[in-house]
Amino acid sequence: MIRVTDLALPLDHASEALEAALCARLGIGRPDLVRFSIARRGNDARKKHAIKLVYALDAVVEDEAAVLARHAGDPHVRPAPDTTYRFPVMAPEGWTGQRPVVIGAGPCGLLAALILAQMGLRPIIIERGKAVRERTKDTWGLWRRAVLKPESNAQFGEGGAGTFSDGKLYSRIKDPRHLSRKVLTEFVKAGAPEEILTEAHPHVGTFRLVTMVMSIRETIEGLGGEYRFGTRVEDFEVADGQLTGLHLSNGTFLPASHVVLAVGHSARDTFEMLHRRGVYIEAKPFAIGVRIEHPQGWIDKARYGPSAGNKILGPAAYSLAHKASNGRSVYSFCMCPGGRVVAATSEEGRVVTNGMSQYSRAEFNANSGLVVDISPERDYPGGPLAGVELQRRLEARAFTAGGSNYHAPGQKVGDFLAGKVGTAFGSIEPSYKPGVKLTDLGTCLPPFVIDAIREALPVFGRQMPGYDHPDVVMTGVETRTSSPVRIKRGADLQSINTRGLYPAGEGAGYAGGILSAAVDGIKVAEALALDLVKA
Repeated sequence: MIRVTDLALPLDHASEALEAALCARLGIGRPDLVRFSIARRGNDARKKHAIKLVYALDAVVEDEAAVLARHAGDPHVRPAPDTTYRFPVMAPEGWTGQRPVVIGAGPCGLLAALILAQMGLRPIIIERGKAVRERTKDTWGLWRRAVLKPESNAQFGEGGAGTFSDGKLYSRIKDPRHLSRKVLTEFVKAGAPEEILTEAHPHVGTFRLVTMVMSIRETIEGLGGEYRFGTRVEDFEVADGQLTGLHLSNGTFLPASHVVLAVGHSARDTFEMLHRRGVYIEAKPFAIGVRIEHPQGWIDKARYGPSAGNKILGPAAYSLAHKASNGRSVYSFCMCPGGRVVAATSEEGRVVTNGMSQYSRAEFNANSGLVVDISPERDYPGGPLAGVELQRRLEARAFTAGGSNYHAPGQKVGDFLAGKVGTAFGSIEPSYKPGVKLTDLGTCLPPFVIDAIREALPVFGRQMPGYDHPDVVMTGVETRTSSPVRIKRGADLQSINTRGLYPAGEGAGYAGGILSAAVDGIKVAEALALDLVKA
């Protein structure tokens, strides 16, 4: 099979034009084309009046060797990659060894548990939060009634933080083994639309993620896996550098020699426990800032010009970056077309923002994080957990600024740039619930963050007209962009000083987003299984 990449056609091309373009690109007649399929489809919107669809196609042709030989110097005509997933090991029939444990049922933990189950190892999944249906009710309880449940919210519970997001399923990670294809294939089996296998920037949205997570759980349980919801790991038992078991919040002890630690970026009490236990952990850079909201129609027009609203293109996304004069990078983060800003705290007395969309991306506002990079060396040099403490301080300030009732502090861009506090929202209403209080965001974030964002907004406004419109709303604070720590691991993917512990995913500092976390879950599951089965 041959893969042809970077094949561009007009946005409104006829269906038969794709086959004709493929034959022309390969220099073959239509009788020589046996069949073809779309491997990937994206768009090139750099010229708004001539937007193109860009394809990667897999083709079966007559005399494939001759066609490849004619295009030997063409990087866009190559043998199609083999994306078949192969298990590195399988448990022997009747295997009775100690069962592996997966801590956390977010994207990383789910895929780790699924792979372990498919290899016949019957994993035990420990999840501090609730099953996803109950968790969803609790999460909406914060949004509708300002009632927070610290163990069941937008961060904790089956599905992890990614459940209440845009459900983006793409990543910039290097993936030579095509593990992302395995992830997407499993998601389709669990109910995701098949288009995620071919779209360049696929997403599924919150409601579909809920049903997918439930389906994956059923698969894992059907293969002998076991879930324990509402159960938090309180402590580790370690002997001579080897993990031997887990002390659980229900008062029981679970013997365990091989554990995937996939707790997500908000399990601060777990980070503290690891530090007390002497597991090597270090502070890492992340970013902080605000959520910014625009009418989705503005973004569509800025990105797609006269093609705005085209069903093939769908609601537009954007990515912006600026290097501020104070040396800080300001950039958009986790942009959610046609979505809403959501309350994402997991601790009482704190306010945190995040973005969420449904599959349709049909809500009025677009939103994105607008964040500034920070690092341990410059901003929180006080040890491995100093970034956690910085997050807590800023989130507590936001709670106070919002009225101490889980309302978020907000400010219109015009007022923010003028250094004043407004008295009413303008033409754009904030979507964050339970509510937004107009205030000075400078009371919630460090001055260097405010200065960098204040400088970047007009720059972004020149790149995307309307971006810095005075009525645009910013809501704070966005502090959970990625983990503030890294739980360092070696080449064998185990903790560098605690054997049997496999730090994984976003919480351990090795992923960012659903797809990269799920891929990392596969990697650690494979490493764990190879070590466990040979033992």
